[in-house]
Amino acid sequence: MNTDIIEGKWEQLKGEIQRRWGKFTDKHLTEINGNRKILVGKIQEAYGIQRDEAEKQVAEWEEIRRTLNKKAS
Repeated sequence: MNTDIIEGKWEQLKGEIQRRWGKFTDKHLTEINGNRKILVGKIQEAYGIQRDEAEKQVAEWEEIRRTLNKKAS
């Protein structure tokens, strides 16, 4: 999933992101507003992890979404 897809489907993805990264509040989601770089930064900040680990988590989530979308098609 690339940045355009996250931005384009942001309203649909907010709940999923909040479930995946449970520390996110509505305020966090508003600040992220579909921007992948900000998402990674907020994960890093909220969970006290390195940027590489936050990037890895987002990439894994994106791959799961891609796989599910392929199965649904």
